[in-house]
Amino acid sequence: MQSREPIFNVPAAVTGTIAILILVQATFWWLGEADEERLKLQLAFLPIRYLQPGFGLRGDLPGAAVWSFVSHQFVHGDWTHLAMNSVWLLAFGGAVAQRIGNVRFVLLGLASGIAGALLFLAIRWGEPVPMVGASGAVSGLMGGAFRFFFNHTRMRDFGEPEHDAAMVPRMSLREAFADRRVLTMIAIWVAINFVTAAAGFLFTSGGGIAWEAHLGGFAFGFLAFAAFDRQRPPTLAMHGSPGRHTLH
Repeated sequence: MQSREPIFNVPAAVTGTIAILILVQATFWWLGEADEERLKLQLAFLPIRYLQPGFGLRGDLPGAAVWSFVSHQFVHGDWTHLAMNSVWLLAFGGAVAQRIGNVRFVLLGLASGIAGALLFLAIRWGEPVPMVGASGAVSGLMGGAFRFFFNHTRMRDFGEPEHDAAMVPRMSLREAFADRRVLTMIAIWVAINFVTAAAGFLFTSGGGIAWEAHLGGFAFGFLAFAAFDRQRPPTLAMHGSPGRHTLH
């Protein structure tokens, strides 16, 4: 009989991602304060870039207005900022990576980070406020996890055997928006997000919290998760259960 891995085992894709983020932060620390600030500004997402001729600031590397949609996700304001994002990544990334595989995990994270940057750009259009951090990507992974995590708990509530993340039925958007647990957790997450944004200076030394990127990344991961989900599991009823810097 094939063994099942627990839903919260941490796949290599998650630990590898955290290792890369730590390596990047350690590299900045090794460079020294002046070079660190200069390079972080180059890699950060900056809304003011898109008001400038050719979408660039003086001293920008070529194409910064394009690749900063991705590069900002690997940069953090300080070690505390990185630690916070790593904890959230461990909490939600493992089950998502186990379900959709390493490649789709990376693509979903990057796409969510880009979506977060787009919402940040729309709300902060033209502002000279650099944004760094992986929270848009992590928020998207959280949104994706919300599409199947509560089905996993429901299956266990009704006496089904332990299932790994790949075998848990995915909620449709209709089911998710009708599930009180999903809506409650979304409301709690939004509230936490705005509280931490309002008191961001207490958590990091680099600046405020980019709540716009959090919301944009989460919305993308939650709404678009089916496009990345490699499994098409049966409905819940088939399992015998009733259906129903700004930093970031």
